[in-house]
Amino acid sequence: MASIAGPEIERLIQLLARLPGLGPRSARRAALQLIKKREQLLGPLADAMRVAHERVLVCTACGNIDTTDPCTLCCDMRRDESLLVVVEDVADLWALERAGVINARYHVLGGTLSALDGVGPSDLNLDRLLARVAEGRIREVILALNATVDGQTTSHYVTDLLAPHGVKVSRLAHGVPVGGELDYLDEGTLAAAIRQRTLF
Repeated sequence: MASIAGPEIERLIQLLARLPGLGPRSARRAALQLIKKREQLLGPLADAMRVAHERVLVCTACGNIDTTDPCTLCCDMRRDESLLVVVEDVADLWALERAGVINARYHVLGGTLSALDGVGPSDLNLDRLLARVAEGRIREVILALNATVDGQTTSHYVTDLLAPHGVKVSRLAHGVPVGGELDYLDEGTLAAAIRQRTLF
């Protein structure tokens, strides 16, 4: 198939197509929109990406990304340092922060255990987690990992790792989402909802 644009535009499309949620067609549309609005979109986006490339760091304390190390969340003295929420990825941390439901510290594992994908314990940020718990200030670790097979496997593994430290380990409840209809839920979700039922 012949190229429909110059190599610079083709490269922009190919790079955009690598982003989650953007396939080749969406990437072409996005590239066209950026080029059409070069002054309003393309220039400012290129500047923002350059600055992000130069300044964004991974927090050595928790694994969050920010422009400071330690990150803004780790430096926030109003947070309850006795509660540590363990998440798979920075996106999960940001989702919990958007919800505004807990004022705790965080720890980003950087993935989950997965034999199929070749992800083992040494690939996750587990050593830093154990070091933080060993400091003795944390009374509860909340495992906020996805309700997938890999997420559950990782939760069990982390729970076993933390057992010698005598810290309380809890996990997010799983089950029927708010506004969910039972008829549309899968059997696993229904089973989890029944097992974790609460008093009315």
